[in-house]
Amino acid sequence: MPIYIMFSKLTNEGRATIKNHAERIKEVDKEIENMGAKVLVQYATLGFYDFINILEAPNNETIARVSIELGSRGTVQIVTMPAIPIFEFIEKMEGPYIPPIYSKQPEIPKEYEDKMFG
Repeated sequence: MPIYIMFSKLTNEGRATIKNHAERIKEVDKEIENMGAKVLVQYATLGFYDFINILEAPNNETIARVSIELGSRGTVQIVTMPAIPIFEFIEKMEGPYIPPIYSKQPEIPKEYEDKMFG
């Protein structure tokens, strides 16, 4: 399953919540699981970010949903990025180049075009 790194910076409201109810962190982990992702590793950090989390999720859409849901609460600001395990990265760098399946820009389906530009 794809791996993602989530950097979290608490807002003033988020800091107050954690100060008064530190177990809220574990509750949020359960909420993340209910959204289809899973926290694999979690660190509290000193510096620009307050927490660094390693998550797995089935796809970008799921992790985007998690990021938007958590960020919309006003208690945390989030930066999320996909991560490639180093062994997979090395395999891709050492393996043969596989050109893209198509050589031209794919066409946008009409129903998407209407929703995007309509």
